[in-house]
Formats: sequence, C-alpha cells, structure tokens
Amino acid sequence: MRRVTKLAAALLCGSLSVTALAACGSNSTSSSSTPSGGSSAGSASSSSLKVGIAYDVGGRGDHSFNDSAAAGLDKAVKDYGVQFKELQAVTGESDADRAAKLDSLASNGYNPIVAIGFNYANAVKTESAKYPNVKFAIVDDASNTAANVTNLVFTEEQSSYLVGVAAALKSKTNTVGFIGGVDVPLIHKFQAGYQAGVKSVKPNDKIIVKYLSPAGDFSGFASPNKGKAAAQGMLSQGADVIYAAAGSSGDGSIQAVATQQGAWAIGVDSDQHNLPALAPYKNSILTSALKNVDVAVYDYIKSIHDGTPLTGTQQFSLAKGGVGYATSGGFVNDIQPQLEKAKADIISGKVTVPTTTS
Repeated sequence: MRRVTKLAAALLCGSLSVTALAACGSNSTSSSSTPSGGSSAGSASSSSLKVGIAYDVGGRGDHSFNDSAAAGLDKAVKDYGVQFKELQAVTGESDADRAAKLDSLASNGYNPIVAIGFNYANAVKTESAKYPNVKFAIVDDASNTAANVTNLVFTEEQSSYLVGVAAALKSKTNTVGFIGGVDVPLIHKFQAGYQAGVKSVKPNDKIIVKYLSPAGDFSGFASPNKGKAAAQGMLSQGADVIYAAAGSSGDGSIQAVATQQGAWAIGVDSDQHNLPALAPYKNSILTSALKNVDVAVYDYIKSIHDGTPLTGTQQFSLAKGGVGYATSGGFVNDIQPQLEKAKADIISGKVTVPTTTS
C-alpha cells in the first residue's frame, strides 16, 4: 500500500493541470527506500540506473494490473538498488497528457522508461522518436517497431481459458459471468479465453457478459461500484462464478460475490486471494488468472542493468510462465488434475485458445 503522503500527492495531482501533473507523480526515490515506503535494508547497493515508470488508470494500489507491475519495480529496487520515479494516471487523460508524463521522465534523465498499458501506445511512439537514446518499454502493446522500444505482451487468453475450465467445473447453476473493464480488443482476449475454457467443459453453460465502459472511456478499470453492480446483476440472473478482468473495478465484483453463499469470484492479473486489501473476501476467491506483469517489468529492468537489453516484442506465454492460474486457498485442489491437463494441452499445441469472441 502507498504511504499517506503518496496518496495525498496523488489526490493533489488529480486536481492540477496536465503540465503540473507531469511533474507531480510520485517523487523520484533512490535505493535508500523502497517504492512502498518501507526500509530497504538488505537491498543491493545504489545503482546509477534511473528507471521511470508510468502507471495506467488505477495506479499503484489497484490490487491488480498496476500492482503487478509495481511488484516488478520493487524487486528491481531491492535486487539492484536502482533509482526510480513513478507517475500515476488519472481517468480521462489524453495522448498528449500521457506524452507529457513520459517527456518529463526522459527530460529528467530516466532511462529506461516503462509505460504500463496499451493507453500509452501513441505517447511512446511520440516520445521514443523524440528521445532516440532513451530506452522505452510498453506493456500490452506490440505496435511500435522503433529500435529503442521493447513491447512486453502476454497470452492473456491462455490463463483465462484455465480459469474458465475452473468456473465450469465449480458452477452448480451452469451459469457463469464475465465482467470486462473496457470494451477493447485486449479485454476481448480475456473474454474469448474464458468462454472457450467454460465451453470445453460444459458446452451448454450460459455465460453472462458485461462491459463497464465503452472503448475510449477507461473509467471501467477504476470503478469498483460499477464492478459491484455488474456482479450483483449477474448473481440475480443465477451466475455463481464471476470472472472480472477490470482492474480495480474487479474489487467491487469480488465484494458482491462474497455476499452470496456458494458463489465464487475469479481474480485477475495478481493472485488476489493473497492481497491484504481483499483479505475479508479471500474465501470467495476461487482462483485468479495470473498475468505476470511483475516478471516482465523485472526482467526488462534486469536486462538493462546487465547490459543485455531485451528488444523487440517479448511475449510472456503460459509455456514461459508469463501467465497461469493461482492455487492459493486450496479451492481448486479437487479440480487441479483437469486444470493441469488443460494447461499441458495448451503448451503442447493440442489446444489453441481463441483471442477474439467472434
């Protein structure tokens, strides 16, 4: 969790202009303290490497996608003593806003710079051209082919397939739900994999689908109340397992599911059963579809530190440990043989998981 001072700074940033926001963010922090504000006793000695990281909507503390990225940064700080600066996002940012944040990092000597989320695609394109000697990485986008840009992408459909199998095996009503944060192709991958996993077990099961915001409106990734309302609607229609790929909006979904006996929530990105903020609801979290953004961010920073930078498009698949499913709580122990068989079939190529819903 962030320190109170960091939270106050984030709230202040939300009320400032774009120019002020770019300079606001989180304060740059040397290896004398960790990003979460705790002591870094036992960390590696200070490195000359200055890492800039720009989070997507929800930021550090979203209990999901951004927190996974933050964990990768935290590990790099601990292992290598890298200096860093974190910048948060606010709902409604434009490409120009995002470019201003990246520009503020580059102009202040941060190199490499890691942009968390496909929202930064245009900003990375602009800033990587402006700063050809700065290394950039972007998570969840593979459109940039510039020599100084590394694309970090995942096979989200594969982990979603596995939790779809789990949902079908655990559902007693033969009705399950999927909540997508924003109606965009990336989240369609989660939906497509989940649906395929469910149908591989129970072809006739009903799958209720709800997106929280349309393309272009990214509030669906940071609206727990919307997630809660969507889950409540699905529960009222008989769904007893609900998977939310919706950033911090998924917290609301989990909270709603926890109020209904016998219903299960499926987490996303991080192992949400183990997150302290969701501890009151952990016994309702069946599993989580893991997307190891922490591994990608850490491996990228490590590669720069070691002088052998990862380049081009780096895909983190099930076979490479980039995605998977969580077993915390032991709630899938009884169905793990089926899950492991599905996993093996994907890795071997026997099963090809779809990436679109059409």
